[in-house]
Amino acid sequence: MNQIFSNTASVATRSKGFIGIRNTEQQYGLLAIFLHWLVALVVIGMFSLGVWMTGLTYYDEWYKRGPDIHKSIGILLFLVMLARVIWRILNVKPKHDPRVGSLQTRVAHGVHLLLYGLIFAMIISGYLISTADGRSVEVFGLFSVPATITGIANMEDVAGKVHWYLALLLVSLVALHTIAALKHHFIDRDRTLEKMLGVRTQTKTKFHQPKERIQ
Repeated sequence: MNQIFSNTASVATRSKGFIGIRNTEQQYGLLAIFLHWLVALVVIGMFSLGVWMTGLTYYDEWYKRGPDIHKSIGILLFLVMLARVIWRILNVKPKHDPRVGSLQTRVAHGVHLLLYGLIFAMIISGYLISTADGRSVEVFGLFSVPATITGIANMEDVAGKVHWYLALLLVSLVALHTIAALKHHFIDRDRTLEKMLGVRTQTKTKFHQPKERIQ
């Protein structure tokens, strides 16, 4: 019986390490992790696509297809970001590693807010470029987003410049964010990156040998 109880306790201890959908004080949940990496991949992909499109000419096959895809993904990214903000508000935020100082914690929080703000600003400026002529934005033929602000002089050009400089700032900040995460992992050796990679806290499990049975 002692052996059975010991094994049961050990399984219970290990089960605490499983990652659930929601965040905990020690770990990001599966949905937060998924949204984080989805947004990261989309931002990098959208920047690459945008830079590539600047080299297209009128007769290129992707001259119209590229911008249409870029616009559609931008609208979907806006919806994903809204979901991410709501999920962030509704969930507990994992505690920072005790080895991370208070100044680093405040800087990290500020960087996260700035990243969120830049992404939303990028999407809005892109929307203003796309709707400057009064036409709505078609999203992969599934639905359309109507133009709401029109008739402003040089709106497309101004929004285009803002969009470009915001893109450069966002990608630069993403690069710094990545470097900081790698520093935490390889130099500071804390769990900052592991929590967003879904690496759970290792728990030590001990199997107690049963006492000698009484004959």
